[in-house]
Amino acid sequence: MKYGYFDDVNREYVIQTPKTPYPWINYLGGEDFFGLISNTAGGYCFYKDARFRRLTRYRYNNIPLDNGGRYFYIKDKEGYYSPTWMPVKKDLDRYECRHGMGYTKITGMKDHLETEILYMVPLGESIEIHRVKLKNTDRVVKEFTLFSFIEFCLWNAYDDMTNYQRTYSIGAVEIDNGTIYHKTDYRERRNHYSFYGVNHPVDGFDTDRDAFLGQFNGLHEPEAVIEGKSKNSVASGWNPIASHRIEIKLLPGEEKELIFILGYIENPVEEKWCAKGIINKKRAERLLEKYNSSDAVHHAFLALKEHWSQLLSKFIVQSHDEKLDRMVNIWNPYQCMTTFNMSRSASYFETGIGRGMGFRDSNQDLLGFVHQIPEKARERILDIAATQFEDGSAYHQYQPLTKKGNHEIGSGFNDDPLWLILAAIAYIKETGDFDILDAQVPYNCDPNNMGSLLEHLEKSFDYTLNNLGPHGLPLIGRADWNDCLNLNCFSVNPDESFQTCENQKGRRAESIFIAGMFVYIGKEFAGLYKRIGKEDLARRVLHEAEKMKDNVEKYGYDQEWFLRAYDFYGDKIGSAENEEGKIFIEPQGFCVMAGIGIDNGKAQMALDAVDKYLNTSYGLVLQHPAYSEYKLNLGEISSYPPGYKENAGIFCHNNPWIMIAETLLGRGDKAFEYYRKIAPAYLEEISEVHRLEPYVYAQMIAGKDALRHGEAKNSWLTGTAAWNYEAITKWILGVRPDYDGLIIDPCIPKDWDHINIKRIYRGVEYNISIKNPEGVSKGVKKVTVDHKEQTGNFIECLDEASVRNIEVIMG
Repeated sequence: MKYGYFDDVNREYVIQTPKTPYPWINYLGGEDFFGLISNTAGGYCFYKDARFRRLTRYRYNNIPLDNGGRYFYIKDKEGYYSPTWMPVKKDLDRYECRHGMGYTKITGMKDHLETEILYMVPLGESIEIHRVKLKNTDRVVKEFTLFSFIEFCLWNAYDDMTNYQRTYSIGAVEIDNGTIYHKTDYRERRNHYSFYGVNHPVDGFDTDRDAFLGQFNGLHEPEAVIEGKSKNSVASGWNPIASHRIEIKLLPGEEKELIFILGYIENPVEEKWCAKGIINKKRAERLLEKYNSSDAVHHAFLALKEHWSQLLSKFIVQSHDEKLDRMVNIWNPYQCMTTFNMSRSASYFETGIGRGMGFRDSNQDLLGFVHQIPEKARERILDIAATQFEDGSAYHQYQPLTKKGNHEIGSGFNDDPLWLILAAIAYIKETGDFDILDAQVPYNCDPNNMGSLLEHLEKSFDYTLNNLGPHGLPLIGRADWNDCLNLNCFSVNPDESFQTCENQKGRRAESIFIAGMFVYIGKEFAGLYKRIGKEDLARRVLHEAEKMKDNVEKYGYDQEWFLRAYDFYGDKIGSAENEEGKIFIEPQGFCVMAGIGIDNGKAQMALDAVDKYLNTSYGLVLQHPAYSEYKLNLGEISSYPPGYKENAGIFCHNNPWIMIAETLLGRGDKAFEYYRKIAPAYLEEISEVHRLEPYVYAQMIAGKDALRHGEAKNSWLTGTAAWNYEAITKWILGVRPDYDGLIIDPCIPKDWDHINIKRIYRGVEYNISIKNPEGVSKGVKKVTVDHKEQTGNFIECLDEASVRNIEVIMG
C-alpha cells in the first residue's frame, strides 16, 4: 500500500494522508541549527547539540506517538482545526505534505480555506522559518483566528525530563512587540536565548502552557483556541510556550502570508543585557527584520534549493530503473548528509540526549558525503582523531557541542581505531589533499599532546597489532562493529548497560570481523604509504596484513564460511558446531572484501552460504539461527527476541558489505538483488508492512524469525545510508576515486545494457557512458577518453580539463 509518491523533478516525497503507518519525518538545517519535522508538523529543533541546546520540547514514546511540534490552529465560527491535521486531528478536505531537501511543506484545506506552511532553515542562519500562506477559495468573505504554538525546552533536554524540582521554577520569558523571548537561565550561566516572532501585529499572546491549554486539556483542545481569545499570560516557572493570536479577514480569492521565525541567539558575555534584567535583543531583531518579507523568504528558499542542487550534482546516474535513479541521485545522498550531521544522536528513535557523535559511526558516515562537501569531511576527520588516545584506542562517542569524548561510555570497542584510517583515505582519494596527513591533532583533546594525523593513523593500525589474542586474531574488547556482541561482559544485572559494565579480565575473546577489517584497511593503508613514498612502511603494513590473512584462513574459517569470533573461553562463535548463531553476516562481507579466500574458493563458498542461510524476501539477516535464550557469554545480542535487531534481524548496515563482496566475485545480479531488497524506494508499495519512510534507509528490518517479518525500525540515522551509497556507486555502478583519478569497474546485472553517469571529481565533470552489448556482469573490454582509446580502466585526473567524456564497453 502506498501513502504518497515520489516527485523526482522537485526532489520531494509527497505524502497524501496524515495517517502514515509511523511518523514520516524530514530534517531541516545543515550547518549549526537543525530541526526534525514529521508529516504532521511534529518534532523539535536545536542548535548544534540536541541535549544541551534544544529549543523546543518533544516527548518521546508519547501517546499519541507524534504529539508536540510546531503547530497552528484555525478558529472560525464552525469550530477549530489544525491545517497540519495534528494535534487536533479533525478531518481536512485536502491534506498534503511535501518533504524536500532541507524543507517541508504541509498544506491543509478545510471549508474553502487553504493553508500552506513552509518549514525551513535558511542557509547560514540559526532560525527556523514557518511561512504560513492562507487563501480564501470560497465565494464569501472568511473571518477567522490563527493561533501559533511551540513549547520551549530548557535546553538541557536531560534535565528537562528528569529535574522538575528545578525546571518548574526557572522558566522565564520576555514579550516585546509580539515576539516572545525564552530566557530561562540567562540571568545566571547562559549567554543564549531563543525567540518566536511573527511579521504581523498580534491580537494576543500566551507564554504559559497551562493558561493556553487549560489545566486539564491537551494539545488537541487548547482552551484559548476553543474560546477564540488568548490569555496574554506571562510565564513564571512551570512550562513556557510561545503562542500568537492573529485575527484575519480574507475576501473571496484573497491570499495572506505570515512569516513566523523561531530562532537561537548567542550574545557575547559583555553584551548580554541592554538594561538590568532585560536581554539584549539586537541580534534577534536583525533576523526578524531580515526575514520579515515574502521576497526575503522566497529568496532564502531558492538559495536552499540551489544549495541542494549543487550538492546532488556530484554523482548522477541515468538508467532504465527510476527507483535506482531516485535513490542514487536524491534520497541516498540526502540521507548521507543527514547522518553526517547527526551521527546517531537525534531521530525519532534516538533522543539526542545520550549518544552524541559515534567514533566508528562518523568515520563510516563520511564515506557517503565526502564527495559533496569535502571541506566538512576534513574538519570531521580531525575532530574524530582528536578524541583518540595515545595508544591508538578512542572514545566510542563524543559530544557535538564540545567535541570532547563521552566519558559515560568510554572506550574499549576495538574496531574503532581502524575506521579512522578508512575515512582519511576516502577523503584523500576524493580530494588529493595529502596535506591533511601533516595536520597536528591532539590526543584526548589535549592541546599539550599533539601528533600528526598520519601518526594517529599509524597508532590506529598498531592498536590492533598490540591487541591480538591466542590465535593471532584481534581482541574484540567491549565489542567490535556489533555493539551487542559482548564476549567479555557476562552481565546478570538488568540495570546495567552491556556496553559500560565492568568486563571480565582476560585476553582471549577474538573477532574475525576485525581481522577482516584489518586486512582490508591494511591494504588501503599500504597503498597510502606507497603513494607518499614510504615504501618501507608500506611493506611492513602489507606484511602484517598478510599474516592476519593467513591467521583468518587457518583459524577463522569453518567448513563453508568465516567464523564470527572466539569467546572468552576460546570457543567458536558463528560455527557449524553451534546450535544457534551458526553463521554471521559481518565476516562473510569484510573478509571477502579484504580478498581473503578469493583465490581458493573459500570466499565463494562463504557468499553461497550467505545466500542459503541468511537471505530473505526483505534482506539478509545478521545471523542464523536466531538465539532463543539469553547466553551469558554473548551478551546483548542474545537478549533481543528472535528476529529483532542484532538477534537475526535484517541489520541493513551490513548488507552492503555482502553486495561489495559479490562484486569482487563478479556476481552483479546477486549484488543488485541484495541492493534492491533493502533500498527504500523499492519498498514503497509495501509501506503497510515496512511502516517507515519509503525514501530513507532504516537500520533494522525484522527478520524471518520475527512476528512482523519485514517491519522496519530506526530510520534515518544509520550507517546503512553511507554503505549502500558506497556499494551502489563505487562497486555496482563501479565509479571509484583513487589517488590520481577514477577507476571505472562496474559489476551489474547481466540484462543491463546501458548506463550513463555524471561524476564531478576535483572540479572536473566526467560524463561516463557504460555499454554492455555482450550481457556480462563484470569486465571492461574497451575505454575511450574524449574519443581516444586508452589502456585499462583507470582515468587519470587532469586539472586542466573541465569536462571529460568517457565511453566504457563491457565484455
